[in-house]
Amino acid sequence: MKKGYLLVLSFFLFSILLRAQQITPIEKAEVLTKVIEENRSIKISQQEYKEAQADYRQTNAVFLPNIKASHTAMATTNPLMAFGSKLNQEILTSSDFDPASLNDPSQIENYATKFEILQPLVNMDGVFQRKAAKFKMTAMALQTERKTDYLTFEVDNAYMQLQLAYKAVDVLETALEAAMANKKLADNSFKQGYLQRADVLSVEVRVTEVQNQLQSAKSNVQNASNYISFLINDNSDVVFQPTDSLTVNITPLTDRTVSENRADIKAMQLSTDAYQNMYKADKMTFLPRLNAFGSYELYDDQIFHADASGYMFGAQLSWDVFQGSKRFGKTQKSKAAFEKSKYQYEQYVSQSNLEFNKAQRMLLDAESKLKLTTLALEQSKESLRIRTNRFGEGLEKTSDLLLADTQYAKKQLEYYQTIFEYNYAQAYLQFLTKD
Repeated sequence: MKKGYLLVLSFFLFSILLRAQQITPIEKAEVLTKVIEENRSIKISQQEYKEAQADYRQTNAVFLPNIKASHTAMATTNPLMAFGSKLNQEILTSSDFDPASLNDPSQIENYATKFEILQPLVNMDGVFQRKAAKFKMTAMALQTERKTDYLTFEVDNAYMQLQLAYKAVDVLETALEAAMANKKLADNSFKQGYLQRADVLSVEVRVTEVQNQLQSAKSNVQNASNYISFLINDNSDVVFQPTDSLTVNITPLTDRTVSENRADIKAMQLSTDAYQNMYKADKMTFLPRLNAFGSYELYDDQIFHADASGYMFGAQLSWDVFQGSKRFGKTQKSKAAFEKSKYQYEQYVSQSNLEFNKAQRMLLDAESKLKLTTLALEQSKESLRIRTNRFGEGLEKTSDLLLADTQYAKKQLEYYQTIFEYNYAQAYLQFLTKD
Protein backbone atom coordinates (compact mmCIF):
# COMPACT_ATOMS: atom_id res chain seq x y z
CA MET A 1 0.00 0.00 0.00
CA LYS A 2 2.87 2.37 0.79
CA LYS A 3 4.26 1.91 -2.73
CA GLY A 4 0.81 2.60 -4.15
CA TYR A 5 0.55 5.88 -2.25
CA LEU A 6 4.03 6.88 -3.46
CA LEU A 7 3.05 6.18 -7.06
CA VAL A 8 -0.15 8.21 -6.70
CA LEU A 9 1.84 11.06 -5.17
CA SER A 10 4.43 11.01 -7.95
CA PHE A 11 1.66 10.97 -10.54
CA PHE A 12 0.00 13.94 -8.85
CA LEU A 13 3.28 15.89 -8.79
CA PHE A 14 3.93 15.02 -12.43
CA SER A 15 0.49 16.30 -13.42
CA ILE A 16 1.12 19.57 -11.57
CA LEU A 17 4.47 19.96 -13.33
CA LEU A 18 2.87 19.34 -16.73
CA ARG A 19 0.17 21.92 -16.09
CA ALA A 20 2.79 24.43 -14.95
CA GLN A 21 4.50 24.25 -18.32
CA GLN A 22 3.32 26.43 -21.15
CA ILE A 23 0.94 24.55 -23.45
CA THR A 24 0.98 26.01 -26.95
CA PRO A 25 -1.53 25.01 -29.67
CA ILE A 26 0.20 24.48 -33.00
CA GLU A 27 -0.77 23.55 -36.56
CA LYS A 28 1.25 21.32 -38.88
CA ALA A 29 1.51 24.10 -41.47
CA GLU A 30 2.96 26.37 -38.81
CA VAL A 31 5.54 23.75 -37.84
CA LEU A 32 6.53 23.29 -41.49
CA THR A 33 6.94 27.04 -42.01
CA LYS A 34 9.15 27.37 -38.94
CA VAL A 35 11.22 24.34 -39.94
CA ILE A 36 11.92 25.75 -43.40
CA GLU A 37 12.89 29.11 -41.88
CA GLU A 38 14.81 27.99 -38.79
CA ASN A 39 15.96 24.37 -39.06
CA ARG A 40 19.72 23.97 -38.68
CA SER A 41 19.99 21.14 -41.21
CA ILE A 42 18.54 23.33 -43.95
CA LYS A 43 20.84 26.18 -42.98
CA ILE A 44 23.82 23.82 -43.10
CA SER A 45 22.77 22.63 -46.58
CA GLN A 46 22.39 26.22 -47.72
CA GLN A 47 25.92 27.03 -46.58
CA GLU A 48 27.25 23.92 -48.31
CA TYR A 49 25.62 25.15 -51.50
CA LYS A 50 27.27 28.54 -51.05
CA GLU A 51 30.63 26.78 -50.66
CA ALA A 52 30.07 24.95 -53.95
CA GLN A 53 28.92 28.19 -55.57
CA ALA A 54 32.11 29.92 -54.41
CA ASP A 55 34.20 27.05 -55.83
CA TYR A 56 32.46 27.50 -59.17
CA ARG A 57 33.07 31.24 -59.16
CA GLN A 58 36.76 30.61 -58.61
CA THR A 59 36.86 28.80 -61.96
CA ASN A 60 36.11 32.12 -63.70
CA ALA A 61 39.89 32.47 -63.66
CA VAL A 62 39.94 30.10 -66.66
CA PHE A 63 38.59 32.95 -68.83
CA LEU A 64 39.17 36.18 -66.91
CA PRO A 65 42.55 37.95 -66.72
CA ASN A 66 44.78 38.08 -63.67
CA ILE A 67 45.74 41.73 -63.05
CA LYS A 68 48.32 42.91 -60.54
CA ALA A 69 49.64 46.34 -59.54
CA SER A 70 52.74 47.01 -57.46
CA HIS A 71 54.98 49.89 -56.37
CA THR A 72 58.58 49.09 -55.46
CA ALA A 73 61.08 51.38 -53.76
CA MET A 74 64.79 50.50 -53.63
CA ALA A 75 68.25 52.00 -53.18
CA THR A 76 71.38 50.26 -54.43
CA THR A 77 75.10 50.59 -55.20
CA ASN A 78 75.14 47.33 -57.12
CA PRO A 79 76.79 48.20 -60.48
CA LEU A 80 74.32 46.26 -62.62
CA MET A 81 71.24 47.36 -60.69
CA ALA A 82 72.36 50.99 -60.56
CA PHE A 83 73.03 51.14 -64.31
CA GLY A 84 69.74 49.39 -65.11
CA SER A 85 67.77 51.68 -62.80
CA LYS A 86 69.19 54.79 -64.51
CA LEU A 87 68.42 53.22 -67.86
CA ASN A 88 64.80 52.55 -66.85
CA GLN A 89 64.51 56.10 -65.50
CA GLU A 90 65.87 57.41 -68.83
CA ILE A 91 68.53 59.58 -67.09
CA LEU A 92 71.73 57.99 -68.47
CA THR A 93 74.43 60.39 -69.60
CA SER A 94 77.81 59.86 -71.25
CA SER A 95 79.54 60.23 -67.87
CA ASP A 96 77.70 57.13 -66.62
CA PHE A 97 79.74 55.07 -69.09
CA ASP A 98 82.97 55.98 -67.34
CA PRO A 99 84.53 52.71 -66.12
CA ALA A 100 85.04 54.14 -62.62
CA SER A 101 81.36 55.07 -62.38
CA LEU A 102 80.25 51.75 -63.83
CA ASN A 103 82.40 49.72 -61.44
CA ASP A 104 81.76 51.80 -58.32
CA PRO A 105 78.53 53.76 -58.75
CA SER A 106 77.06 56.08 -56.17
CA GLN A 107 73.87 55.04 -54.42
CA ILE A 108 70.86 55.45 -56.63
CA GLU A 109 67.19 55.33 -55.70
CA ASN A 110 64.60 53.76 -57.90
CA TYR A 111 60.81 53.84 -57.63
CA ALA A 112 58.86 51.57 -59.95
CA THR A 113 55.11 51.28 -60.48
CA LYS A 114 54.16 48.18 -62.42
CA PHE A 115 50.87 46.91 -63.87
CA GLU A 116 50.80 43.27 -64.99
CA ILE A 117 48.14 41.26 -66.79
CA LEU A 118 48.01 37.52 -67.48
CA GLN A 119 45.24 36.37 -69.83
CA PRO A 120 44.57 32.61 -70.17
CA LEU A 121 43.92 31.63 -73.77
CA VAL A 122 43.90 27.86 -73.98
CA ASN A 123 43.78 25.87 -70.70
CA MET A 124 41.69 22.78 -71.40
CA ASP A 125 42.12 21.28 -67.92
CA GLY A 126 40.67 24.44 -66.41
CA VAL A 127 37.64 24.25 -68.73
CA PHE A 128 36.75 20.75 -67.51
CA GLN A 129 37.43 21.72 -63.89
CA ARG A 130 34.91 24.53 -64.35
CA LYS A 131 32.32 22.09 -65.69
CA ALA A 132 32.92 19.79 -62.73
CA ALA A 133 32.48 22.68 -60.29
CA LYS A 134 29.19 23.64 -61.95
CA PHE A 135 27.86 20.09 -61.70
CA LYS A 136 28.83 20.02 -58.04
CA MET A 137 27.10 23.35 -57.39
CA THR A 138 23.88 22.16 -59.06
CA ALA A 139 24.05 18.89 -57.13
CA MET A 140 24.33 20.78 -53.84
CA ALA A 141 21.24 22.83 -54.75
CA LEU A 142 19.33 19.60 -55.35
CA GLN A 143 20.61 18.14 -52.08
CA THR A 144 19.26 21.21 -50.28
CA GLU A 145 15.93 20.69 -52.02
CA ARG A 146 15.88 17.04 -50.95
CA LYS A 147 16.77 18.02 -47.39
CA THR A 148 13.67 20.23 -47.38
CA ASP A 149 11.58 17.31 -48.71
CA TYR A 150 12.92 15.08 -45.93
CA LEU A 151 12.18 17.62 -43.22
CA THR A 152 8.65 18.04 -44.63
CA PHE A 153 8.22 14.29 -44.17
CA GLU A 154 9.80 14.52 -40.72
CA VAL A 155 7.34 17.27 -39.75
CA ASP A 156 4.49 14.93 -40.76
CA ASN A 157 6.02 12.21 -38.63
CA ALA A 158 6.66 14.44 -35.59
CA TYR A 159 3.21 16.01 -35.74
CA MET A 160 1.53 12.60 -35.99
CA GLN A 161 3.59 11.39 -33.02
CA LEU A 162 2.31 14.38 -31.05
CA GLN A 163 -1.26 13.58 -32.10
CA LEU A 164 -0.77 9.93 -31.13
CA ALA A 165 0.63 10.91 -27.73
CA TYR A 166 -2.41 13.06 -27.00
CA LYS A 167 -4.72 10.27 -28.13
CA ALA A 168 -2.99 7.93 -25.69
CA VAL A 169 -3.45 10.49 -22.91
CA ASP A 170 -7.16 10.81 -23.74
CA VAL A 171 -7.65 7.03 -23.77
CA LEU A 172 -5.81 6.49 -20.50
CA GLU A 173 -7.52 9.39 -18.75
CA THR A 174 -10.87 7.86 -19.70
CA ALA A 175 -9.58 4.45 -18.57
CA LEU A 176 -8.47 5.98 -15.28
CA GLU A 177 -11.90 7.49 -14.71
CA ALA A 178 -13.48 4.10 -15.38
CA ALA A 179 -10.98 2.38 -13.10
CA MET A 180 -11.67 4.87 -10.30
CA ALA A 181 -15.42 4.34 -10.75
CA ASN A 182 -14.91 0.58 -10.58
CA LYS A 183 -12.80 1.03 -7.47
CA LYS A 184 -15.55 3.03 -5.81
CA LEU A 185 -18.08 0.40 -6.76
CA ALA A 186 -15.77 -2.36 -5.53
CA ASP A 187 -15.24 -0.59 -2.18
CA ASN A 188 -19.01 -0.34 -1.68
CA SER A 189 -19.50 -3.97 -2.60
CA PHE A 190 -16.71 -4.97 -0.19
CA LYS A 191 -18.34 -3.05 2.65
CA GLN A 192 -21.61 -4.81 1.91
CA GLY A 193 -19.88 -8.17 1.89
CA TYR A 194 -20.38 -8.90 -1.80
CA LEU A 195 -16.64 -8.86 -2.68
CA GLN A 196 -13.52 -10.24 -1.10
CA ARG A 197 -10.48 -8.15 -0.22
CA ALA A 198 -8.52 -9.78 -3.08
CA ASP A 199 -11.03 -8.41 -5.59
CA VAL A 200 -10.65 -4.89 -4.20
CA LEU A 201 -6.88 -5.19 -4.38
CA SER A 202 -7.15 -6.27 -8.03
CA VAL A 203 -9.13 -3.13 -8.79
CA GLU A 204 -6.53 -1.00 -6.96
CA VAL A 205 -3.77 -2.65 -8.98
CA ARG A 206 -5.68 -1.77 -12.15
CA VAL A 207 -5.96 1.87 -11.03
CA THR A 208 -2.25 2.03 -10.29
CA GLU A 209 -1.43 0.40 -13.62
CA VAL A 210 -3.50 2.94 -15.57
CA GLN A 211 -1.94 5.81 -13.60
CA ASN A 212 1.51 4.53 -14.52
CA GLN A 213 0.56 4.22 -18.21
CA LEU A 214 -0.92 7.72 -18.16
CA GLN A 215 2.26 9.13 -16.72
CA SER A 216 4.25 7.49 -19.54
CA ALA A 217 1.80 8.85 -22.10
CA LYS A 218 2.25 12.38 -20.77
CA SER A 219 6.01 11.90 -20.95
CA ASN A 220 5.55 10.97 -24.61
CA VAL A 221 3.70 14.26 -25.12
CA GLN A 222 6.72 16.09 -23.74
CA ASN A 223 9.10 14.00 -25.85
CA ALA A 224 7.13 14.72 -29.04
CA SER A 225 6.98 18.42 -28.15
CA ASN A 226 10.71 18.51 -27.53
CA TYR A 227 11.37 16.93 -30.91
CA ILE A 228 9.23 19.54 -32.65
CA SER A 229 11.12 22.23 -30.73
CA PHE A 230 14.35 20.71 -32.01
CA LEU A 231 13.07 20.75 -35.60
CA ILE A 232 12.07 24.42 -35.42
CA ASN A 233 15.26 25.36 -33.54
CA ASP A 234 13.38 26.49 -30.43
CA ASN A 235 15.15 25.86 -27.12
CA SER A 236 12.24 26.89 -24.88
CA ASP A 237 10.56 24.19 -22.78
CA VAL A 238 7.14 24.26 -24.43
CA VAL A 239 4.47 21.56 -24.52
CA PHE A 240 2.77 21.68 -27.90
CA GLN A 241 -0.81 20.65 -28.50
CA PRO A 242 -2.02 19.81 -32.03
CA THR A 243 -5.00 21.78 -33.24
CA ASP A 244 -6.41 18.73 -35.04
CA SER A 245 -6.83 15.13 -34.01
CA LEU A 246 -5.25 11.95 -35.35
CA THR A 247 -7.48 10.58 -38.11
CA VAL A 248 -7.04 8.29 -41.09
CA ASN A 249 -5.47 10.26 -43.93
CA ILE A 250 -6.09 8.77 -47.36
CA THR A 251 -3.82 10.18 -50.08
CA PRO A 252 -4.08 8.68 -53.59
CA LEU A 253 -0.69 7.23 -54.53
CA THR A 254 -1.64 5.05 -57.48
CA ASP A 255 0.89 4.30 -60.20
CA ARG A 256 3.72 6.03 -58.34
CA THR A 257 7.32 4.95 -58.80
CA VAL A 258 10.74 6.14 -57.80
CA SER A 259 11.62 8.76 -60.39
CA GLU A 260 15.13 9.44 -61.64
CA ASN A 261 14.12 13.11 -61.51
CA ARG A 262 13.91 12.96 -57.71
CA ALA A 263 16.19 15.64 -56.31
CA ASP A 264 18.64 13.37 -54.49
CA ILE A 265 18.89 10.92 -57.41
CA LYS A 266 19.54 13.77 -59.84
CA ALA A 267 22.15 15.08 -57.42
CA MET A 268 23.89 11.69 -57.45
CA GLN A 269 23.89 11.71 -61.27
CA LEU A 270 25.35 15.23 -61.34
CA SER A 271 27.99 14.15 -58.85
CA THR A 272 28.98 11.38 -61.27
CA ASP A 273 29.16 13.95 -64.07
CA ALA A 274 31.42 16.10 -61.90
CA TYR A 275 33.80 13.17 -61.32
CA GLN A 276 33.82 12.46 -65.05
CA ASN A 277 34.85 16.03 -65.83
CA MET A 278 37.55 15.97 -63.17
CA TYR A 279 38.91 12.85 -64.86
CA LYS A 280 38.87 14.65 -68.21
CA ALA A 281 40.58 17.66 -66.63
CA ASP A 282 43.40 15.49 -65.34
CA LYS A 283 43.86 14.01 -68.81
CA MET A 284 44.01 17.52 -70.31
CA THR A 285 47.03 18.38 -68.13
CA PHE A 286 49.13 16.44 -70.68
CA LEU A 287 48.38 19.14 -73.27
CA PRO A 288 50.26 22.47 -73.55
CA ARG A 289 48.84 25.75 -72.25
CA LEU A 290 48.71 29.06 -74.07
CA ASN A 291 48.63 32.32 -72.09
CA ALA A 292 49.04 35.96 -73.06
CA PHE A 293 50.86 38.42 -70.81
CA GLY A 294 51.65 42.09 -70.69
CA SER A 295 52.98 44.78 -68.34
CA TYR A 296 53.23 48.57 -68.14
CA GLU A 297 55.97 50.06 -65.95
CA LEU A 298 56.64 53.56 -64.59
CA TYR A 299 60.06 54.58 -63.18
CA ASP A 300 61.50 57.59 -61.36
CA ASP A 301 64.04 58.50 -58.73
CA GLN A 302 61.29 60.05 -56.60
CA ILE A 303 58.40 58.25 -54.96
CA PHE A 304 55.10 58.18 -56.87
CA HIS A 305 56.57 59.98 -59.86
CA ALA A 306 56.59 58.65 -63.39
CA ASP A 307 59.00 60.48 -65.64
CA ALA A 308 59.85 57.30 -67.54
CA SER A 309 57.68 54.43 -68.71
CA GLY A 310 57.70 51.30 -70.82
CA TYR A 311 55.57 48.31 -71.71
CA MET A 312 55.89 44.68 -72.68
CA PHE A 313 53.48 42.10 -74.05
CA GLY A 314 53.61 38.65 -75.54
CA ALA A 315 52.30 35.10 -75.45
CA GLN A 316 53.66 31.95 -73.87
CA LEU A 317 53.12 28.36 -74.93
CA SER A 318 54.15 26.07 -72.06
CA TRP A 319 54.14 22.33 -71.85
CA ASP A 320 54.94 20.24 -68.81
CA VAL A 321 56.34 17.25 -70.62
CA PHE A 322 57.04 15.02 -67.63
CA GLN A 323 56.41 15.45 -63.90
CA GLY A 324 57.90 12.25 -62.58
CA SER A 325 54.71 10.20 -63.29
CA LYS A 326 52.73 12.42 -60.90
CA ARG A 327 50.10 13.21 -63.53
CA PHE A 328 49.74 9.54 -64.45
CA GLY A 329 48.90 8.67 -60.85
CA LYS A 330 46.51 11.61 -60.49
CA THR A 331 44.68 10.65 -63.69
CA GLN A 332 44.41 7.05 -62.55
CA LYS A 333 42.97 8.19 -59.21
CA SER A 334 40.36 10.46 -60.81
CA LYS A 335 39.32 7.67 -63.16
CA ALA A 336 38.81 5.32 -60.20
CA ALA A 337 36.76 8.02 -58.42
CA PHE A 338 34.61 8.40 -61.55
CA GLU A 339 34.00 4.66 -61.83
CA LYS A 340 33.20 4.46 -58.12
CA SER A 341 30.65 7.27 -58.42
CA LYS A 342 28.85 5.35 -61.19
CA TYR A 343 28.54 2.30 -58.96
CA GLN A 344 27.37 4.47 -56.07
CA TYR A 345 24.67 5.98 -58.26
CA GLU A 346 23.43 2.58 -59.39
CA GLN A 347 23.48 1.32 -55.80
CA TYR A 348 21.56 4.38 -54.58
CA VAL A 349 18.84 3.96 -57.21
CA SER A 350 18.56 0.26 -56.41
CA GLN A 351 18.33 0.99 -52.69
CA SER A 352 15.65 3.63 -53.31
CA ASN A 353 13.57 1.10 -55.26
CA LEU A 354 14.08 -1.39 -52.43
CA GLU A 355 12.78 1.16 -49.91
CA PHE A 356 9.85 1.95 -52.18
CA ASN A 357 8.80 -1.70 -52.44
CA LYS A 358 9.17 -2.08 -48.70
CA ALA A 359 7.05 1.03 -48.09
CA GLN A 360 4.32 -0.27 -50.40
CA ARG A 361 4.13 -3.51 -48.43
CA MET A 362 4.16 -1.52 -45.19
CA LEU A 363 1.14 0.47 -46.41
CA LEU A 364 -0.76 -2.68 -47.38
CA ASP A 365 0.02 -4.27 -44.01
CA ALA A 366 -1.13 -1.12 -42.19
CA GLU A 367 -4.34 -1.00 -44.22
CA SER A 368 -5.13 -4.62 -43.37
CA LYS A 369 -4.24 -4.06 -39.72
CA LEU A 370 -6.46 -0.96 -39.60
CA LYS A 371 -9.49 -3.00 -40.63
CA LEU A 372 -8.69 -5.61 -37.97
CA THR A 373 -8.14 -3.12 -35.13
CA THR A 374 -11.35 -1.26 -36.05
CA LEU A 375 -13.38 -4.45 -35.63
CA ALA A 376 -11.48 -5.44 -32.49
CA LEU A 377 -12.13 -2.01 -30.96
CA GLU A 378 -15.88 -2.27 -31.61
CA GLN A 379 -15.98 -5.76 -30.12
CA SER A 380 -14.01 -4.83 -26.98
CA LYS A 381 -16.15 -1.72 -26.45
CA GLU A 382 -19.36 -3.73 -26.56
CA SER A 383 -17.86 -6.41 -24.31
CA LEU A 384 -16.87 -3.80 -21.72
CA ARG A 385 -20.34 -2.24 -21.80
CA ILE A 386 -22.01 -5.58 -21.15
CA ARG A 387 -19.63 -6.62 -18.37
CA THR A 388 -19.85 -3.22 -16.67
CA ASN A 389 -23.64 -3.45 -16.54
CA ARG A 390 -23.50 -7.02 -15.23
CA PHE A 391 -20.85 -6.07 -12.65
CA GLY A 392 -23.09 -3.28 -11.33
CA GLU A 393 -25.85 -5.87 -10.87
CA GLY A 394 -23.48 -8.26 -9.13
CA LEU A 395 -23.59 -10.75 -11.99
CA GLU A 396 -19.98 -10.43 -13.19
CA LYS A 397 -16.67 -11.31 -11.63
CA THR A 398 -14.25 -8.53 -10.80
CA SER A 399 -11.48 -10.24 -12.74
CA ASP A 400 -13.66 -10.42 -15.86
CA LEU A 401 -14.53 -6.72 -15.63
CA LEU A 402 -10.89 -5.74 -15.18
CA LEU A 403 -9.92 -7.92 -18.11
CA ALA A 404 -12.57 -6.28 -20.33
CA ASP A 405 -11.53 -2.81 -19.18
CA THR A 406 -7.86 -3.55 -19.86
CA GLN A 407 -8.68 -5.06 -23.23
CA TYR A 408 -10.73 -2.05 -24.32
CA ALA A 409 -7.98 0.42 -23.41
CA LYS A 410 -5.44 -1.79 -25.16
CA LYS A 411 -7.54 -2.00 -28.34
CA GLN A 412 -8.01 1.77 -28.35
CA LEU A 413 -4.26 2.32 -28.14
CA GLU A 414 -3.66 -0.29 -30.85
CA TYR A 415 -6.26 1.38 -33.07
CA TYR A 416 -4.65 4.81 -32.86
CA GLN A 417 -1.18 3.29 -33.24
CA THR A 418 -2.38 1.60 -36.43
CA ILE A 419 -3.76 4.92 -37.74
CA PHE A 420 -0.35 6.42 -37.09
CA GLU A 421 1.38 3.56 -38.92
CA TYR A 422 -1.02 3.85 -41.87
CA ASN A 423 -0.56 7.62 -42.19
CA TYR A 424 3.19 7.26 -41.73
CA ALA A 425 3.39 4.68 -44.53
CA GLN A 426 1.50 7.01 -46.87
CA ALA A 427 3.72 9.97 -45.98
CA TYR A 428 6.84 7.84 -46.48
CA LEU A 429 5.63 6.63 -49.88
CA GLN A 430 4.90 10.22 -50.89
CA PHE A 431 8.42 11.18 -49.81
CA LEU A 432 10.01 8.34 -51.77
CA THR A 433 8.07 9.06 -54.97
CA LYS A 434 8.36 12.86 -54.98
CA ASP A 435 9.77 14.20 -58.24
